[in-house]
Amino acid sequence: MNFQPLSLHQIPQSLEGKVSLVTGSTSGIGLGIARSLAAAGSAIVLNGFGKPEDIAEVQARTIAEFGVEVRYSPADLSKAAAAADLIAMTLDTFGRLDILVNNAGIQYVAPLEVFPADKWDMILAINLSSAFHTTRAALPSMRRYNFGRIINIASAHGLVASPFKSAYVAAKHGIVGLTKVTALETAESNITCNAICPGYVYTPLVEAQIEGQAKAHNIPREQVIRDVLLAQQPSKRFASVEELGALSVFLASDAASSITGVALPVDGGWTAH
Repeated sequence: MNFQPLSLHQIPQSLEGKVSLVTGSTSGIGLGIARSLAAAGSAIVLNGFGKPEDIAEVQARTIAEFGVEVRYSPADLSKAAAAADLIAMTLDTFGRLDILVNNAGIQYVAPLEVFPADKWDMILAINLSSAFHTTRAALPSMRRYNFGRIINIASAHGLVASPFKSAYVAAKHGIVGLTKVTALETAESNITCNAICPGYVYTPLVEAQIEGQAKAHNIPREQVIRDVLLAQQPSKRFASVEELGALSVFLASDAASSITGVALPVDGGWTAH
């Protein structure tokens, strides 16, 4: 892999005293963002699924490394009530919620005419509707404190399309639209809302895809990376979770107070085509 991950210990402590909730943060992109926010001094609420012992280890390691308070909720964000309860739990625990990162998401790939209706419903519920429900529940507290940062993790597929990903592309385009509406409605309340639109990001799930494709097609892993996974990504390199985390910290900081309603590609030039 041709990238040098950022060191979390180089992130300035710009978010001390803040409280951040990151959905879908027990692994992958969400965990990378949560760790970056913690490195910047924010208390963290983790959310997602996984083995209890693995989640406990992630929680303990984050506390030990960054010295911030870290809580966890297993809320199932396919359900509107659970999303609202997650916000309520955060407010009950910390008294405020400053930074909301809507990252939870799932994927399913199939042609439109055979795309299962239940998969469509689930992807829309988790990838799009959950962000509506958490934002709706978080805004009253953010308005009360006259501060809020909402960061929606969209995708390059929030800006362009690919075949066989109808539900995912529809949901991510919806996230970009929701981001713009939220930004307009909160513009006078010192609340910003932006979308990050990653291309391929290196995570354990992507590594498993590399290995699986290499074995299935009997080709070298570097060929899988360049010609299969990164075919649309001109840089021919993955983004790292640390890069997305650093951008999230910036968007959550006072330095980004005038940036709102924007969809920011982190895609190595994919959407520049």
